[in-house]
Amino acid sequence: MQRLFSTFPNGRPGAGLLLLRLAVGSSLILERVPALWAIPQSLGLEVRLAMVCVGIFLLCGLWTPVTGSVVAALELLIAFSPAAADATHILLAILSISLVLLGPGAWSVDAHIFGRKRIDIRVG
Repeated sequence: MQRLFSTFPNGRPGAGLLLLRLAVGSSLILERVPALWAIPQSLGLEVRLAMVCVGIFLLCGLWTPVTGSVVAALELLIAFSPAAADATHILLAILSISLVLLGPGAWSVDAHIFGRKRIDIRVG
């Protein structure tokens, strides 16, 4: 799993990745949760529920390369469907692709699970 991540940067780059994850995850959740209880639209209930779950995973930084790829694929499918009305879907796809390429950052669940560990070896 370590090979999926380039690094887990801390400091300002890590804060930037955290903000990027918060932007994508919160927009997925805020856009899709009200649609869960609405009259069925062009997207199926399963797709809307999956987008909310993926948004929660991105907020936490869990399985970021996989969830970012799922978001990018689904948002591009939505963007190029006949019912697409705005460019928000393309923006979310681009942001999620950047998360896939850059990784989740140091302040994520992925960093705690798959990040580099420090091992102290004491001789004597």
